[in-house]
Amino acid sequence: MHVVVNAAMSADGKLSSRRREQLAISGEADFERVDRLRAESDAVAVGVGTVLADDPHLTVKDDDLRKRRRNDGRPGNPARIVVDSSGRTPTDAAVLDDAATTYVCLSEAAPVDRRAALADRAELITAGDDRVDLLRAFATLREAGLERIMVEGGGELIFSLFDAGLVDELRVFVGPKVIGGRDAPTLADGDGFVAAFPTLELAAVDRLDAGVLLTWRVEDR
Repeated sequence: MHVVVNAAMSADGKLSSRRREQLAISGEADFERVDRLRAESDAVAVGVGTVLADDPHLTVKDDDLRKRRRNDGRPGNPARIVVDSSGRTPTDAAVLDDAATTYVCLSEAAPVDRRAALADRAELITAGDDRVDLLRAFATLREAGLERIMVEGGGELIFSLFDAGLVDELRVFVGPKVIGGRDAPTLADGDGFVAAFPTLELAAVDRLDAGVLLTWRVEDR
């Protein structure tokens, strides 16, 4: 399995403002790049916080890219993955429509009624007691044939994936905004590392829109 984390952040490392509302940090060229990356992936993953804040669809926007996937014998859109320990994903969330298969990763702590509601709209994967055990969940996803995973956020999920040693590559568009705010989400939130920090190897630097795209590979995996 190859896991690529993709994100757009401000010049000061924020994903959005303290209100956690979606902001346009990048431009059209980066939007097209993200769409191509989705089209190359077997699945696109987000945390439930991103679902609740942004209600993303996580589908390929370009008709030609979807057609190319179908010509290759694949579905028009990659599968979608929501990491949601307690089953908070709304049943009317865009990510649960019929545009693609959706996997919802739950913990044992998810209430039975939430499981029942989500089971009608998604494939459920249970791993972990109080929080999703990402190693076990991603092993199950791999068994389902999902080899190339694109992760689109948010900061809690990204930190947890680094903590679990599951990230292979990090692609970050750094845009020309300063957002600020101690409560604004960053690229990797969660508890943070105090030792054994993940280290990255810079693979590419590309000017894009009014910012820069940084491509990093994870060392010592």
